[in-house]
Amino acid sequence: MQDKEILVKAEGLSKKFCKDLKTSLWYGVKDLIANLSSDDRKRTLRDKEFWAVKDINFELRRGECLGLIGHNGAGKSTLLKILNGLIKPDEGKVTIKGKVGALIELGAGFNPILSGRENIYNNGAVLGFSREEIREKIEDIIEFAELSEFIDMPVQNYSSGMKVRLGFAVAAQMQPDVLIIDEVLAVGDLGFVLKCFKTIDRILPNTAIVFVSHSMPMVSRICNQIILMDKGISKFQGKDVAGAIDLYYSQFVTNDSNLVFDDGSLELKEVKVNSMDPSHQIQVHWEDDFKIDLKFRLLNDIPVPDFFLIITDKEQRQVALLKNLNNTNINPSNGILNFSVLHKNIQLSKGIYSISITARSSINKEPIYRQNSIINFQLIHKDEVWEPFLLNSTFTDLSNP
Repeated sequence: MQDKEILVKAEGLSKKFCKDLKTSLWYGVKDLIANLSSDDRKRTLRDKEFWAVKDINFELRRGECLGLIGHNGAGKSTLLKILNGLIKPDEGKVTIKGKVGALIELGAGFNPILSGRENIYNNGAVLGFSREEIREKIEDIIEFAELSEFIDMPVQNYSSGMKVRLGFAVAAQMQPDVLIIDEVLAVGDLGFVLKCFKTIDRILPNTAIVFVSHSMPMVSRICNQIILMDKGISKFQGKDVAGAIDLYYSQFVTNDSNLVFDDGSLELKEVKVNSMDPSHQIQVHWEDDFKIDLKFRLLNDIPVPDFFLIITDKEQRQVALLKNLNNTNINPSNGILNFSVLHKNIQLSKGIYSISITARSSINKEPIYRQNSIINFQLIHKDEVWEPFLLNSTFTDLSNP
């Protein structure tokens, strides 16, 4: 069927880079001289080389949206540049049918000294549209981008948000067969992002979309298949978007000390969440009881300090503070403070979180101790939402009292 035709097909895509510029240039010269394009040696790594992308395979049909996720350096942007024809793979091939619109870098494809209007014509021409076709759509593009007041100003004077609005407006309003989007929507304001998603919903039935983002709510919102990349390879691939997101979150778990401040009075000996220590991958389900066990050694003869437990998300934004403990309920035994904190029915939204701890003098409130990410945990829920809290509630129909 026409609406299910394959628009993007990647077969064994691989790309290697060199960590050293001088060595990379030398390899380039050698390869040109030796004409290694048909030599098996191109499949092996030389000194200082690494695979940025290795053996990626997928098919994307009209009406499908593929999410590419992974941490920085996973190979997502390199793969997109291969798909968009900006760089050639060392192995494999990619086949794309129809017109391709790409938003892979902020301002990419814009001539900074030309006006927004002139860049619309240039970008439309690159997509394969005639000047007449562009003229028919230009007012819709300007209106969508909300740039009517600035459309004849040079793009070099645009803010990052203005560039995003113009780039997305051109790509979306020209309705390409394949649309490639790399993280740029993170720059736009919320109102424009919501408008972009509404547009994506409208064009998706007739388009194939490749979408890269570090925002899992965005990925969950529009993608119906997914590839989780790590160090250039596919670690997970399929239609289980939620499962891939869970794996993505779990990769944030680290056990670094992250000691920020220490006046020599305390030593953290042990921390557990729901009786699990940091050696485990700690998973907490939505509405579970959340219990943190802590053990400190008092190194100086000081009164028991006040403790504050701070919950931060994977982007190190502080999202919650567990009420400071009443230190009169903590009695040291042989210089050891051993206590627990219980939070009933945790209702954070799905994601990865860490616990940071601060200790202050109970007398003059001076800082004693601060350590970030003393333990990490993953909050499990079937739904991916934007907000940091997913609060339980009840719905009552008041129309029929």
